[in-house]
Amino acid sequence: MKRTFAIGDIHGGFKALKQLIENLQITKDDVLIFLGDYVDGWSESAQVISYLIDLSKTNTCTFIKGNHDAWCEQWLASGFINEVWYQHGGKESIESYIGVSDHDKKMHLKFFEDLAMYHIDAKNRLFLHAGFTSMHGVNKEFNIQNFYFDRTLWEMALTMDKRIEKHSELYPNRLKHYAEIYIGHTPTTNYSQTQPMNAVNVWNVDTGAAFKGPLSAIDVDTKEVFQTDRVMDYYPNETGRNK
Repeated sequence: MKRTFAIGDIHGGFKALKQLIENLQITKDDVLIFLGDYVDGWSESAQVISYLIDLSKTNTCTFIKGNHDAWCEQWLASGFINEVWYQHGGKESIESYIGVSDHDKKMHLKFFEDLAMYHIDAKNRLFLHAGFTSMHGVNKEFNIQNFYFDRTLWEMALTMDKRIEKHSELYPNRLKHYAEIYIGHTPTTNYSQTQPMNAVNVWNVDTGAAFKGPLSAIDVDTKEVFQTDRVMDYYPNETGRNK
């Protein structure tokens, strides 16, 4: 039986990623949808990218672009170091590339360049890193950076009155276009939660792996959650993004 997993923000936690994939016991029939932010935080960002490239050779994978991925792509392409990026995990990503060959760096750059902004599956479920702002849906989004920076979609979902029916004029048009929406970007640990959170038809799968939470995946059909230990426990001599 084919399963579809949405996988939250990894942030350089290579050891946790390997453990999560082992926990999923995936088969070649399964679909893996990664919601972005593969890098920045823990010390093994380059190793995460190499692993994901190899994984995609044997399994069906969709990779979404996160804001940290866009920053790392810019650095790999031009050498430019965005100061905000450097202070929020970029330093660790740059260090992870020490000793990585030019050939592999080019492969990683192509990986970043090929990342999808969003994915809509056959059941009209939308997968993207952060959100979107157009009331007409993702294909009408004016600024594509919203796909990996926007937080208003999640904030809106959190504040909605659960009694409002989807056909109501009070129900936000943004949410009507898709059966479900899966995002990362905003750690659920911000709300003292270490599990994926659901608000209306939006599921947030970023469980704070960059900070003090686990790395998580959710079976989008059954809603079964799979998690690692706290990612920080895999890197006891590091701080990640816990400044």
